[in-house]
Amino acid sequence: MRIYLSRPHMSGNEITHVEEAFVSNFVAPLGPQLDAFEAVVRDYLRADVHCVGLSSGSAALHLALRLAGVSQGDEVWISSMTFAGGIFPVNYLEAIPRFFDLDPNSWTVSTEFLAEQLARASKKNRLPKAIVPTDLYGQSVAIDDLESLASHYGVSLVVDSAESLGAKCQGNRMAGSGGDAAILSFNGNKIITTSGGGMLVTRHKDWADKARFLATQARDPAPHYEHSTFGYNYRLSNICAAIGLGQMQVLEARVERRRAIFDRYKSALSRPGVVFMPEPAGQYSSHWLTALTIDPKLTGTSREEVRLMLLENQIEARPLWKPMHLQPLYRGAPYHGNGVDEALFENGLCLPSGSDMNDDQQAEVIERILDLLDSSSQGKALDPNSLV
Repeated sequence: MRIYLSRPHMSGNEITHVEEAFVSNFVAPLGPQLDAFEAVVRDYLRADVHCVGLSSGSAALHLALRLAGVSQGDEVWISSMTFAGGIFPVNYLEAIPRFFDLDPNSWTVSTEFLAEQLARASKKNRLPKAIVPTDLYGQSVAIDDLESLASHYGVSLVVDSAESLGAKCQGNRMAGSGGDAAILSFNGNKIITTSGGGMLVTRHKDWADKARFLATQARDPAPHYEHSTFGYNYRLSNICAAIGLGQMQVLEARVERRRAIFDRYKSALSRPGVVFMPEPAGQYSSHWLTALTIDPKLTGTSREEVRLMLLENQIEARPLWKPMHLQPLYRGAPYHGNGVDEALFENGLCLPSGSDMNDDQQAEVIERILDLLDSSSQGKALDPNSLV
């Protein structure tokens, strides 16, 4: 049986909410299940925010950037190590990305490089229109520091929290509640899913109202279809929101399970040359995916050899995100850093982390990796060149 990286994990509660939507005939985009889902997420985040259910995390980011006033020629400063959907909305708006490296102590965007470049940009009167830091693999960015920087320079802060629902950041705040806006994803591989979907979370009521307007084709109040600006078909469907209601009931259990999976991997596999994603003091990662690096010089094997070995045994693992400044699409884009993200991509691997993975399946993953590491280290010790 194939062991997946992170697949949907239904609780059984979802069907009740879906049936309620069907019985009431709210199968069109909007309805009471969507309203309830937005309210449940808001309450979970424990913050004075407004939530707007949308068709994807990318849709949420697109709207957030437009609400921040991003337009053609504006700069958006963004984590280079991110998923494509976390950068493409910059292209939709014909803005210009400037990429930033990661902090080696957190594997999230470096506030040091951001602070340095903001100071320089301020002197030259070329501040960005928005900053988009990415919560990575279930871990929040240093939100307090980023909010302080954004406020000092008067720059909008849109936090890409697509991977971190259930995590906690500085000050015991919930990931997904920071910045001028944050975006969430409920894609099928996320810690909870609505099959597909996302959410815009913002402390600005006017942003939320405008997002709802733009996400429903920007229809002006009139008995006919009247439009004074263009909009999008971005609203989350009421049926998908019903699934989300059932998923929210088990979110805490899903976080606990993924953290336990991470802890077991770390306990079993840690050795010289195998380093797991750090969790800074004062933060609480959901460990959506277990991420680690494998140094071939110290282990005798590479990330790719481990991945391919697992694949041969019907076990799905995946490299960390390829930094955007290395992508053909963004060749030549400005980048600030020391290549921490490049090294993580070169040696980084995400292991199967789904909350429905049982203990025996995880034991198989661990055993196969240990066998390869042990055989590789023995071969390295026997190799005369390894002694030079």
